[in-house]
Amino acid sequence: MNAIFTRTSVRQFEDRPVESEKIDLLLKAGFAAPSALNERPWEFYIITNKGTLATLSKTSQYSRPVANAPAAIVICYNTSTLKTLDFVDINCAIAAENIWLEMEELGLGGVFMAVRPFQDRIDSVSKVLNLPENIVPFGIMPFGYPKNKRPAKDHFNADRVHYVD
Repeated sequence: MNAIFTRTSVRQFEDRPVESEKIDLLLKAGFAAPSALNERPWEFYIITNKGTLATLSKTSQYSRPVANAPAAIVICYNTSTLKTLDFVDINCAIAAENIWLEMEELGLGGVFMAVRPFQDRIDSVSKVLNLPENIVPFGIMPFGYPKNKRPAKDHFNADRVHYVD
């Protein structure tokens, strides 16, 4: 899978919409993620409305790229279906990575912006999306066709690899 090595964070996007077929593939990638205890706690909110994207871009100091994206996925989890909170961050992060890798495969780009564990961000995003109390936002991923995508870096570091007999 070459996407692992070519994926980069994209914060600037071309001014063109993402086809619904590609959005569906991103969602399928998210739902295909493994999860501890097979909880599959995620719920995905797709935002394409420019006004909502602009408002969402003000939910933290880091979320500004949402305003110029043609779309965003807000990854949430449903507390009413959880057996435990112990694995929710790991489970949602794996779903986010699946989505991110599929973006790369489809010629799209995006960036992950943490919402959880910051209560002010959770409250802001929940308010913008009018989320029910049992739905907690985990992260925002603005996405679209990349503008001026930079090449990925090789982060391999042999000094951090340890073989144990």
